[in-house]
Amino acid sequence: MLSVEELRQIRRLHIQLNRRVDSPFAGEYRSAFRGQGMEFEDVRPYAPGDDVRHIDWNVTARTGQPFVKQFREERELTLLLLLDLSGSLRVGTGGRDGRTDKRLQLARIAGALSWAAIRNGDRVGIITFTDQVEEVLPPRKVRGHAMRVLRAAFAAPPARRGTDLPGALRRAQQLLRRRAVICVLSDFLTTRPAGPALRLLAARHQVNAFLMHDPLEQGLPRGTGLIELEDAETGARRLIDAAALRPAAPLAERVRQLQRDGAFCTPVSTEDDPFHQLLAHFRRLERLR
Repeated sequence: MLSVEELRQIRRLHIQLNRRVDSPFAGEYRSAFRGQGMEFEDVRPYAPGDDVRHIDWNVTARTGQPFVKQFREERELTLLLLLDLSGSLRVGTGGRDGRTDKRLQLARIAGALSWAAIRNGDRVGIITFTDQVEEVLPPRKVRGHAMRVLRAAFAAPPARRGTDLPGALRRAQQLLRRRAVICVLSDFLTTRPAGPALRLLAARHQVNAFLMHDPLEQGLPRGTGLIELEDAETGARRLIDAAALRPAAPLAERVRQLQRDGAFCTPVSTEDDPFHQLLAHFRRLERLR
């Protein structure tokens, strides 16, 4: 069951999305994420200049005359959101409004993507994960799906706290039978190498990575001294000297690795306007086309 405050937060998010995801935003989404591939429609007699690779050899053999396949562009898109709900996403220094952590930014990005997809008539699916797959909503095109995404992204209490990104990527590979657009929302802080699974997924689908991060990850202010820290995923506590802390995985290196593995990556800080970051992602993707 959701608490009263969680329901209020979801309602606020829903109203915010309705105001921000307007026609220009949806247009940018449509330009960046187009229909995937071509779908067979019919055959017709071969004409000089036709691509010989499109000859339908079965029909040609039966009729004794060359025929070529005709295709039409697939307009409907399948968008799959992979949402990291591990303990490390509950970290944040408050952002511009004093209450933003990485998971709230994740919910805003996920909600905006699903809202734009539904407005565009696309199918939307969700996989939430920690160190196990928590929830799977197969791609569907239904009203109210944006609210289900917000509940899954922001309010759903995960059963576990660790991170198994490769397992979630493999589950996405099993779920999708046709080419799709995949958006992975995570801080990509994991001890299990995700490169092989990500490269395999990117070979067939368009993979987008939204890397959630917080200034706290780059180190504590000088002069902090001794501090007791709790691991957000294991619950282990340690007393350490803040001056000895070093980022486990620098932001720039995480971005470069994701790009090497085939994902189109945009980092999103808890201090950023997430809608501006999404628009920038769409526009960069469109320029690359």
